[in-house]
Amino acid sequence: MEDKQMLSEIMKLTNEEERLYAKEDLSAQDIQSLQKIKVELDQCWDYLNQRRALREAGKNPDKANLRPPGIVENFEQ
Repeated sequence: MEDKQMLSEIMKLTNEEERLYAKEDLSAQDIQSLQKIKVELDQCWDYLNQRRALREAGKNPDKANLRPPGIVENFEQ
């Protein structure tokens, strides 16, 4: 996935996150959705950062990999 596509996915997830946070009362399903979105956003940002780092190092950004949730959800922000 190219940078532009990943940024589009990030925007989509961010919009959904904002929509959920704007609700008066969050249901259990809303909370579960927010947790899933958080992990997906972490994965997207990690992937985008990998692509940028590879590009800056003069390497092929297409070698970046989408890491599993168990790895990215524990990253420091």
